[in-house]
Amino acid sequence: MKRRLLLSALSLPTGQVAAQLASGNPAASSPLASLEAAARAEGRLHTLGMPDHWANWGGIWADLKRLYGIAHSDENMNSADEIERMASEGQRATADLGDVGFEYGAVARGRGISRPHKPQVWSQLPAWARDEDGYWALAYTGTIAFAVNTRRTGGRVPGSWRALFEGPYTVQVGEVGSSAQASANVLAAAIALGGDETRLQPALEAFAKLERQGRLVHSNAMVADLQRGSADVYLLWDFVALGHRSRVRRPSEYEVLIPSDGSVTSGYTTIINRYAPHPNAAQLAREYIFSDAGQLQLARGYARPIRLEHLELPADVRQRLLDPAQYRPARALRPFVWAWELKKLRQTWQDEVLKKRSR
Repeated sequence: MKRRLLLSALSLPTGQVAAQLASGNPAASSPLASLEAAARAEGRLHTLGMPDHWANWGGIWADLKRLYGIAHSDENMNSADEIERMASEGQRATADLGDVGFEYGAVARGRGISRPHKPQVWSQLPAWARDEDGYWALAYTGTIAFAVNTRRTGGRVPGSWRALFEGPYTVQVGEVGSSAQASANVLAAAIALGGDETRLQPALEAFAKLERQGRLVHSNAMVADLQRGSADVYLLWDFVALGHRSRVRRPSEYEVLIPSDGSVTSGYTTIINRYAPHPNAAQLAREYIFSDAGQLQLARGYARPIRLEHLELPADVRQRLLDPAQYRPARALRPFVWAWELKKLRQTWQDEVLKKRSR
């Protein structure tokens, strides 16, 4: 991972764990010490949708291996597929932990596939960003942004949704209806065009126009897509856009921005599988993700940690994030309303956008 010299300092255990390790005599009665011991005994963690490059999960997995001896493996997939995987496996579970979009936390709880666990810093998490019983809690937030390939556009940069839809741009939107990010792209556009979670029609009509013109790309944008220039504009979470840009050969060819006429801020929550084969490792991972060290690792992956106001970000991390002023047009997702609308979005997108594809 980047900046290895700082990694060891930022990854030290914090709070109760650090105090126990410093004393050389962890309290046997401590619930957290008992959790650590049980997680060490399990020694493994298998996750869904938490690859190394996304929000710098790789830094956290490296820390868990170094500090607690926990080996990690992941299967990358979108939020909806994570839910279906856990639900279909049931008590034959192979996955311990997943990372899903804000609205999917409630879905997982409603389907009975997740288990609660409140990390030690629970009181520092905003009420809007957590389930009252601990079934889910956002670890970081993301805001829908544009990543513009200025080489392809000849230097033109659409600064708003209206400019994007009125221009000649090819747009990579992603797998709407199954990917939390791609679905949020539709909502962000709707907000900018006068709609909201229950009124997506302005955005659907705008995307349908692009589809008719053959200017819409439906796969989720990966670094390889940006590298080969598969589109003019990629619609992505801010941290994904910044992370992808950092990994292409010529980052200067990409400009990342929050559209000036509106966007949506959401986030991602871990869900601990109710039937996790390594439940203690999964719970310890959640503890670490919300610790100062874990939150700083997420920030190094360009994500905005949910405990940001309780952290002091190093200067090099602050400089890599977008100007806070760009976020003024964005508003928070209404997750429970959106979760209901998501049930219909895949079919709506099929009927009102994909069927408009040019022949």
